[in-house]
Amino acid sequence: MFTARTALPTERLCAGLEAAAATLADLVAINDQDLPIPACPDWTLRQLATHVGRAHRWAAEIIDTRSTQFIEFRSVPDGKSPAGADAQASWLAAGVGRLIDAVGAAGDDQVWAFTTLAPASFWSRRMLHETLVHLADVQLALGEVTEIPADLAADAIDEWLTVMSPLNNGGFDLASILPAGTAIGVQVTGPERAWQLGHSADGVRVLPDPGTGDVTLAGPATDVLLVLMRRMPATSPSVLVSGDAALLNRWLELTAF
Repeated sequence: MFTARTALPTERLCAGLEAAAATLADLVAINDQDLPIPACPDWTLRQLATHVGRAHRWAAEIIDTRSTQFIEFRSVPDGKSPAGADAQASWLAAGVGRLIDAVGAAGDDQVWAFTTLAPASFWSRRMLHETLVHLADVQLALGEVTEIPADLAADAIDEWLTVMSPLNNGGFDLASILPAGTAIGVQVTGPERAWQLGHSADGVRVLPDPGTGDVTLAGPATDVLLVLMRRMPATSPSVLVSGDAALLNRWLELTAF
């Protein structure tokens, strides 16, 4: 069973989302729209920006309609990005503005959230982390340094381990990815946070402590997040892997973003 710990306040999530989207829009406005994005091998910068802008509108549509059912991603209003870098940058800003307004208006209203219903603020968290990772994809493609605010990076790790990994397992049972009797530890600094992924009688569980296991991944929150997202290799000097690296590599391979 995966249970997400308390997320950051909605105001912080929305502020981080707005800032990340604004940075992405700035990069879209000044760079070649045909720039390849190595972390998303089939995408150019334009395609990545279209995906992110449509995702914001998709989440906003779910919230605005108080939908309790899946909405087709490509059917959302204004989901086609305009031609031209400046126009696409403005389109990105408009989409995230709509999403933030929708979250604010919905309050605690319950909406569709993959396998369950959740308060509308679920989508501020989910879209923040979606945007942060794809912003990092663009920064990495441009050779720029990726610096995610540490509290947001740590929260993204928490959401990835407790909410999204079960949805991104390539059809595998997580219990087969993490064999019985084994555990993976994840530790980050600034803020100090730790998780343990352990195989128990009822499947894989994520515990907040002690952050150790048969293999442990440790380092700054941004870098650990990028390793878990497979945007940075686990052999990078900024992180430390101790123990059974093959166990970690298997997890990374089969829980792809």
